[in-house]
Amino acid sequence: MAGENKTALVVSAHSADYVWRAGGAIALYASRGWRVKVVCLSYGERGESARLWKEGGMTLERVKAERREEALAAADVLGAEVEFFDCGDYPMNFTREHLDKLVDIYRSLRPSFVLTHPLEDPYNFDHPLASHVAQEARIVAQAHGHKPEVPVIGAPPVFFFEPHQPEQCNWKPQLLLDITPVWEKKRKAFELMAAQEYMWDYYTRVGINRGVQAERNSDKKGIKYAEAYQRLFPLVTGDLT
Repeated sequence: MAGENKTALVVSAHSADYVWRAGGAIALYASRGWRVKVVCLSYGERGESARLWKEGGMTLERVKAERREEALAAADVLGAEVEFFDCGDYPMNFTREHLDKLVDIYRSLRPSFVLTHPLEDPYNFDHPLASHVAQEARIVAQAHGHKPEVPVIGAPPVFFFEPHQPEQCNWKPQLLLDITPVWEKKRKAFELMAAQEYMWDYYTRVGINRGVQAERNSDKKGIKYAEAYQRLFPLVTGDLT
């Protein structure tokens, strides 16, 4: 499928979230010629950088700089562009200015779909916040009275990528995406996220498990790796096959 002029948006709470959970989708659509933009609300400098903080003489600015470089390198491997909002971390401080900026991205990018966090996560309050603001910005971008000189967007579907502990987040896999053709890119992107090396094998196992499920739930053979997503809005279609 040609991707000329097609776009997708990923709203990630922290600088590595999009790699573990949506790196396959990003690489897959980028390989089809789509423009994929990742918005990282935070560098994950406080809550998700424990290894860096254990190094002597570490500072907040150094941690943020290292996480930024990791995320940029991973996005390059996956074929995406990334923008950082630097909203802080543990707690995240998403302001009205950040909201307006995200709305502007929706209207300029005009994504065909949006990937973000689920609505619930009792282990990380930044993740549901990212989901909330991704949806709020989408709704504002549809409002004719917000910057009426700029055309509104349509209704891009929103997909929640898989959280670290799905059962605790009331999340269920409703869509299994075959990412076998781009798995090596996703794994390479993993290995650039040195601050969270402990996640590499965990999400490799997730990819393998979802691949098994994808093959069993379809007539496709040769699926080795997959990503799982939950839909927020109903699928609108004229064909059930």
